[in-house]
Amino acid sequence: MTLGGLSTQCPCGTGADYDSCCGPLHRGERQATTAVELMRSRYTAYARGELGHLFRSWHPHTRPADVSPDPATTWTGLEVLATSLGGPADDEGTVEFRASFRTPSGAGSLHELSRFARRAGRWVYVDGDVR
Repeated sequence: MTLGGLSTQCPCGTGADYDSCCGPLHRGERQATTAVELMRSRYTAYARGELGHLFRSWHPHTRPADVSPDPATTWTGLEVLATSLGGPADDEGTVEFRASFRTPSGAGSLHELSRFARRAGRWVYVDGDVR
């Protein structure tokens, strides 16, 4: 679906419309119920430049002072490869994913195993191992 020439499909890869998928998480209207939902919303935040969501969803003990992504990077696709725990009743979980991107020097991908934890009742990104 497009609106004014811009796609309204969520970049996270679910096929849903942004305003019913990651948009409510970015706007603070609701919290992610699973680690994979938070991971998808963080990917979309990188793709759409939603820095506030990136900051709020990063564990304060591992969050860098500046969460700004490289402006020369365009995120072009997300594939969730595996999940472990991270459900509504869990306190921790992992999500393995591959995110495709484009830079002035060409296309590439980021393959990461990300760790998430529930903190004060909400999911946050802790850290990840690049594969």
